[in-house]
Amino acid sequence: MFLLAHTGRPAAIRSAELVVQGLLRCGIGVRVLAAEAADLPLPAEVELVEAGPDVLDGCELLVVLGGDGTLLRGAEFSRISGVPMLGVNLGRVGFLAEAERDDLDKVVDRVVTRSYEVEERMTLDVLVRTDGQIVHTDWALNEASVEKAARERLLEVVTEVDGRPVSRFGGDGVVCATPTGSTAYAFSAGGPVVWPEVEALLMVPISAHALFAKPLVTSPRSVLAVEVQPQTPHGVLWCDGRRTVELPAGARVEVRRGAVPVRLARLHHASFTDRLVAKFALPVAGWRGAPH
Repeated sequence: MFLLAHTGRPAAIRSAELVVQGLLRCGIGVRVLAAEAADLPLPAEVELVEAGPDVLDGCELLVVLGGDGTLLRGAEFSRISGVPMLGVNLGRVGFLAEAERDDLDKVVDRVVTRSYEVEERMTLDVLVRTDGQIVHTDWALNEASVEKAARERLLEVVTEVDGRPVSRFGGDGVVCATPTGSTAYAFSAGGPVVWPEVEALLMVPISAHALFAKPLVTSPRSVLAVEVQPQTPHGVLWCDGRRTVELPAGARVEVRRGAVPVRLARLHHASFTDRLVAKFALPVAGWRGAPH
């Protein structure tokens, strides 16, 4: 088992200690990044490895302790290896997480007994063209966002779906998201919440100055594009808020369904509706449900 923790959080350090001790007692080997080992109270039995594409070779599961940023970091390791990721939320919302810090004993028990299911989440493949040439490729689990780089200037863009123009507007940018990302940046920008089992792509304008700048939900087979206009200041592309590249005026960003999904380990059969209500503390008093 590979363990990834937010070593800047005292709660993550303590949680990592408890998880490691529990797994080792049950005969489960644990591996962590050597660069993070100094910040964690680890027994000598823990295997230390250098970061690289083969860091999860031989591991059955990746356990991540932290907030949304740490979980997205874990997704990078999970995607490249195909190893399922089990997230323990130590942050605020944590839609990608399957457990909370109070569930650590249950997490250890489920890992030891392999009592979990694995589901696949859609990703995005992203490419950037300038002067017709591909100059950058990337991917995202939650979203790829095209944003203005200059705070005082609007970013002029034209959006496109399946090779046809949709709308031109100035604003703060555009978010292209997966259903998984619909509760992240796209949600903050006014996009709809999409249930994870729905296969679709989302395009959500950010603070657009336009008559028609509504969120769009398209087929998972669609290709979304955002063209930065030649006369506008340069923009930036962010993938999952972790990886960024500058977009010169005239750049074109294309987003399509990713070829490689991210695999998430699930401990519960609770519906996404219940998860949504719990994470956002939605008021449901007065609900009676369907008659039996």
